[in-house]
Amino acid sequence: MTLNSPMLFAVGFVGYAVTLGVFKLREARSDSDYSVTTVMAGLGVLALGGLVIASDAQAAAAGGAALAATLASRNVLHAFLKRLTWMELRSALMLAVMTAVVLPILPNETIDPWGGLNPWKIWFFTVLTASLSFLGYIAVRMFGASKGFVLSALAGSLVSSTAVTMVLARTAKPSTDPLLLAGAAALGAAVSILRVMSLILLIEPAAIIAIGPAAATAAIVFVGSGLAIFYWGQDKPLADVPASNPFEIGPLLIFATIFAAAAIASAALVSRFGSSGLLATSALTGTVDVDVAVLAALQVGRGSIPIHVIGEAILIAMATNALCSAGIAAVLGPWTFSRPIAGLTLVAGAAAFAAHTIMAGT
Repeated sequence: MTLNSPMLFAVGFVGYAVTLGVFKLREARSDSDYSVTTVMAGLGVLALGGLVIASDAQAAAAGGAALAATLASRNVLHAFLKRLTWMELRSALMLAVMTAVVLPILPNETIDPWGGLNPWKIWFFTVLTASLSFLGYIAVRMFGASKGFVLSALAGSLVSSTAVTMVLARTAKPSTDPLLLAGAAALGAAVSILRVMSLILLIEPAAIIAIGPAAATAAIVFVGSGLAIFYWGQDKPLADVPASNPFEIGPLLIFATIFAAAAIASAALVSRFGSSGLLATSALTGTVDVDVAVLAALQVGRGSIPIHVIGEAILIAMATNALCSAGIAAVLGPWTFSRPIAGLTLVAGAAAFAAHTIMAGT
């Protein structure tokens, strides 16, 4: 019984921590090396050993594997952390606090008369969307946009394809070859479609059956035409496409507000007009933000509207967002840039519509 006492392990842990800490401090002063990796790894191993003895060997094995993976990749992690600024770290820490503290206390039930506003889901989906977008931001921060305008356009589209199109359109004005930038925009549109499909797979996998053939067809058209334009054109160094930090609190709150408004509007229209109300809301919201439109359609339509109607609402949102991007290209860019974008958007839309019609007929 004495050996199984939690107090005995606590005393032993403190004693080991003090001994190891004093030894490493003396060694650090001698070698002018103030890394705490060894100390933290040693304490982690001892804690995992205590977990094995106490009860849960499987959790200890998982923790040991995670600890070993972290230690093995510490050089990569150090290089990545050196690229981060204090503003980025502060934003990530604020988001972590808001997620760990605020999310558990939010009510996980609808609080509006139409059943569309669920505070817990609104914030959960906001964090999920920002996390997916952070993949693109990490790619730019780790590898740099200087790897090429195509790579930076692809990474930036994981954050916002509309913003990428806007930057490419502005860059196309002084560019000597705007057609290459149009090819990069087409590849970015394909990445945006794949991002939306990933979001659907994480939240409502059944909906992918309704939108998969059409969305995949449009993505294939954009990828094929983008690669053709890129390899057909001349290889010239062009401007990089920047990606902003998706973990900034301000944009996150704006996203959550728009999402909440879209969810309420969708629920109200669905309760009044049924499926047609969801289609109208998705078309309108898609012009602002395709992620908001997709999430609102999944939340409002789940359980009350057939899955194929939800799929049509998502496809409409993606189509209106693509048309909005083409409009931005026409307003901000030269015709040598906007005309290929408009043509590719129409071709991709027609191909997606044909694929959806064929699958619906079968």
